[in-house]
Amino acid sequence: MNQYDLIIVGAGPAGIFAALEIVKMQIPIRILLLEKGMELDQRKSLICGWGGSGAYSDGKLTLTPEIGGYLKDLLGYEEAAKLIAYVDQIYIDYGAPKEVFGEDEDSTGELAHKAALANLRYIPARIRHLGTDNCTEILRKFRTTLNPHVDIFTDRPVARILTENGKVLGVETVNGESFTCDYLVVAPGREGASWLVEEWKRLDLTMARNPVDIGVRVEVPAAVLEPLTNVSFEAKLEYFSKSFDDRVRTFCMCPYGVVVMEGSDGVTTVNGHSYANRRTENSNFAILVSTRFTDPFREPITYGRYIARLANLLSGGVIIQRLGDLEAGRRSTDDRIAHSIVRPTLKEATPGDLSFVLPYRYLTDILEMLKALDQLAPGVASRHTLLYGLEVKFYSSRPKLSAQLETEITNLFAIGDGAGITRGLMQASACGVAVAREISRRISG
Repeated sequence: MNQYDLIIVGAGPAGIFAALEIVKMQIPIRILLLEKGMELDQRKSLICGWGGSGAYSDGKLTLTPEIGGYLKDLLGYEEAAKLIAYVDQIYIDYGAPKEVFGEDEDSTGELAHKAALANLRYIPARIRHLGTDNCTEILRKFRTTLNPHVDIFTDRPVARILTENGKVLGVETVNGESFTCDYLVVAPGREGASWLVEEWKRLDLTMARNPVDIGVRVEVPAAVLEPLTNVSFEAKLEYFSKSFDDRVRTFCMCPYGVVVMEGSDGVTTVNGHSYANRRTENSNFAILVSTRFTDPFREPITYGRYIARLANLLSGGVIIQRLGDLEAGRRSTDDRIAHSIVRPTLKEATPGDLSFVLPYRYLTDILEMLKALDQLAPGVASRHTLLYGLEVKFYSSRPKLSAQLETEITNLFAIGDGAGITRGLMQASACGVAVAREISRRISG
């Protein structure tokens, strides 16, 4: 029987929390969850499969509506804050550590003051760190809760969203299966962003283009970042470049962590992890340049993939370069990397020259940001600092959504990173709860 009351596309945090909330409310409906990737224990992809990209992420829960998405714009600040607090408690109930970073107002205030002197804006944020190793255990517990109540099909990519007369009908999978439903929630994550954009175009939905974030991952000795990470675990810092007035920011700071590769649709990019139960001697973080494009340019995801593919073409995967080599106008070599005081944690990276990949504007912005950060954490701009490229964040074009996260098609809801409205675990999880409550309200009449 292929008729369901509710179908959820995507088993990342948004889709999982939508299902968890419906189950928690004990509403007697038939629920189907379709996931493109494999089961958690069978996954080979870092960003596709049960748990989405969050399964093997650093596992940071940012406990403020200010960071990690647009929920405060769609739902209002107060409602977004309530949802974040609610979701945070669920993570704790399923095994998240109780420690929260960034709660010492004296320390964060001092950090904000020092940042201002370096022309940086420090964005205070309370953060709960799960750790990559804890993420998978929590996801297994989520699956155990859902198993008796939800039909879960992995390795089932969805090809098309089915509609009729402005109302959702269901979905069709790549292998030709059709499933009908009264309510459809699409939450395909970053892996499904390109597919979802094509579906929005096919369905003729109104869309707003999100920026594309392009940059590098920076690796330094852990001691260099301790003035920041000891205060807030992940220091969120923003800078506007002198040369172009572009917004440049730090992202996904990983104390005592590792640099990793991740692949999506044939493109290899770079990311970072840190664990709850083991440490390295390094810390890493991304520097991203956010660019909003104007007409006639309408393909930010395509542009980001093009730049990432260029790095892949030159290196076979990820390029690594010492900052000193970049500034001297020369490529890094194995010997030059070996002379660095920073031992790279991503051994598969290929020494090369990022100036052959990054456009001048991006490269200038990144170098300016590194010099500003060096005033806050001396050693960040050392010649030994390692740069990995590229790190690209693909944020899907957002469809026009109501305050209930409903598209212009009746009973079709869009949530999570793939829908372009969130940028991380916490807000993705929170919007899953929000849409589940709205569907519950409609079903209950």
